Amino acid sequence: MAENDTHPAAPGGGEQPLEADRLRDLLLAPGYLKALVFSALIGVPVSLVAFWFLVGLHEAEHLMWADLPHGLGWDTPPWWWPLPLLTIAGVIVGLIALRLPGRGGQPPASGLHAGGASPVMLPGVLLAAAASLPLGAVLGPEAPLIALGGGLALLFRDLARVPATPKSTALLGAAGAAAAIAAIFGNPLVAAVLLMEVAGAGGPQLFAVMLPALLSSGVGALVFTGIGHWTGLETGALSLHLPMPFPRLDVGDVLWTIPLALAVAVLLHPVLAAARRVAALVSSGVVGRTVLCAAAAAACAALYALITGRSPAEVALSGQATLGQLATDPHAWGVGALVAVLLFKGTAYALCLGSLRGGLVFPALFLGAAAGVLVAPLPGLGLVPGMAAGMAAAAAATLRLPVSSVVLVSLLLGGTAMIPVVILAVVISFVTTELLPRGAAAG
Repeated sequence: MAENDTHPAAPGGGEQPLEADRLRDLLLAPGYLKALVFSALIGVPVSLVAFWFLVGLHEAEHLMWADLPHGLGWDTPPWWWPLPLLTIAGVIVGLIALRLPGRGGQPPASGLHAGGASPVMLPGVLLAAAASLPLGAVLGPEAPLIALGGGLALLFRDLARVPATPKSTALLGAAGAAAAIAAIFGNPLVAAVLLMEVAGAGGPQLFAVMLPALLSSGVGALVFTGIGHWTGLETGALSLHLPMPFPRLDVGDVLWTIPLALAVAVLLHPVLAAARRVAALVSSGVVGRTVLCAAAAAACAALYALITGRSPAEVALSGQATLGQLATDPHAWGVGALVAVLLFKGTAYALCLGSLRGGLVFPALFLGAAAGVLVAPLPGLGLVPGMAAGMAAAAAATLRLPVSSVVLVSLLLGGTAMIPVVILAVVISFVTTELLPRGAAAG
């Protein structure tokens, strides 16, 4: 080891790595322990705001896609239902992007970002998400939640007159974002790992980001769970109800995971590349092109309903509720319906990623699960392993965060039996995505 990489021998004998001293110095730095305490404190109000934000989104979505159609005499929304809703969403988001600070947040085609929105950007972020998600955007709520949590943390810091430094901004932004995003994934571990991996920190800096994020998300999860039981309100937290116990993995499951993960990564590659091209197109003509893209996504849902006779909500919306239905009763979906939903929802996903506001995760998980159900009848491949491998491959290809993808899908499945195929699918999908042409794959 080089001389400048070590300190003199420690009292107990041996050399003490410089890396450990850096971590100790970081933990003892003025203000860091205060930042930890503040991270725990902000987990409470951030989780409360995130709870009511998610309740509002869930209730608005139920109103638009269940209550209103039922009130007008339809059991399910008619085929044309997405057309006016998503067109309105496009108009609102386009005007927000044109008029409000921060443009309503970044288009989700650019990927997840660890930093929260500045306080002045929060109204636009919340309004754009509220216009996009309940009205049918093929997006999830995680990106607005990250912006909301990080922005609120910085707002509370300013109100408490805590000194603003680049380090405190990064730490508190990550802590607030972790507290907010723990709400939708239903687990603080997913939120903390996701935020740490998005931040891309390493060495002592990893611990500096990890501790506030873990602390804030853990406190926030406690508050969030408590208020959920107290109010009885639903937020639409992501969950599956797969048949238990899981089947035992065999050689066929493992072997089929390899081509399935490869195929999912290759098929999602042009979807994500198209989303980035849509985002570039929309940026030069915000309102008109946002409306055009939103209407095109609505047309995808309408065509799907006309062709299959099924609900257009299976293509519109994030896919969160439909994923639960798919997991509960996969045999209700024929081969034609699965192929159609993959085609139309994939196209609408690309359009919404580049034009509206939301997150990448939920629709990707649904697309991966649908691909797994589609190929599950292959000899030697089971339904649950197929869904697990498909979701893991889709998460890794979309997020390009392999550790977060493994943790998310494993916790979503609710058991450890599928972890080998989840890890295998994530690694294959991630490596494939990284080896595809960089110009189209870069997030």
